[in-house]
Amino acid sequence: MKHEVRITIILLSMFIATQLIGLMVIDAYSPKIVSQVVNGTVTNVTVSREIPYGMQPPEIKPEISIISIMISLAIAVGVFFLLIKIKARLLIKAWFAFVIYITSAVALYALFLKLFPDLNANILALVIALPLTFYKAIKPNLIVHNITELLIYPGLAAVFVPILNTWSILLLLLIISIYDMWAVWKSKIMIKMAKYQMNHLKVFTGFFVPYLPKGVKLVKSSSRNATKGKKVKIAIALLGGGDVAFPLIFAGVIYRSAGLIPALIIIGGSTLALALLFMFSQKGKFYPAMPFISAGCLAGWLVTLII
Repeated sequence: MKHEVRITIILLSMFIATQLIGLMVIDAYSPKIVSQVVNGTVTNVTVSREIPYGMQPPEIKPEISIISIMISLAIAVGVFFLLIKIKARLLIKAWFAFVIYITSAVALYALFLKLFPDLNANILALVIALPLTFYKAIKPNLIVHNITELLIYPGLAAVFVPILNTWSILLLLLIISIYDMWAVWKSKIMIKMAKYQMNHLKVFTGFFVPYLPKGVKLVKSSSRNATKGKKVKIAIALLGGGDVAFPLIFAGVIYRSAGLIPALIIIGGSTLALALLFMFSQKGKFYPAMPFISAGCLAGWLVTLII
């Protein structure tokens, strides 16, 4: 097993929590049919709430949207490595901070809509997202880091889900899975990106859980020199942001087209696949999670077709 059981449970719990929060956020911005009385006649009207802060996606065909998404991802990765090359760390951190801020606000606004429908939370969401962004991107705090991860991917999913359909997101999962295998096992790009984020930016796009390995204990001592010169190796459990976001987008697309139960089945499939990956992977080795998670999504989707 790659990590201790307790750490694996924490990662899986955060993964599931993000998927469920994501469905709530996606639902808040999804079109709904409501009955309205117009000139004394009851009429069914489709209403939807736009994503705020200029994040409402354009109405484009799914086959065009997937091309746009792939081009955007390729440009983003290219720009990231260019900024690394020219050592523009401040610019990278500013970029990260903006994405964190706007996606967290999008998710918070949607949650406020669900929990407090009568509250005008447009500005409130931006205000709350500000300190969360500060303690994630500027002055990192471990707890805030993982809390914001619960919001960032639902915010992203809310933007991408409306422009995709089932077949386009299946194709996207396939492409991302192939890229993930190449980027981890062949080119090592993903490993380099993760190490650069942690070592130089002090920001990681994904869940981050440092822990003491089993059998290692910190003992308090009254002597200042008792631990001088001794180093304690801290283990780190990571789950990349894409490994959380893409299955959520798939579950969101199915949720909008088929309903809650199929979406929950897909979340169950992706969670099971991730759990199996953690169970059978080895410590100290890097694995591309997306091929396994995509297989779990596909298995869950096939189950929904059968039942």
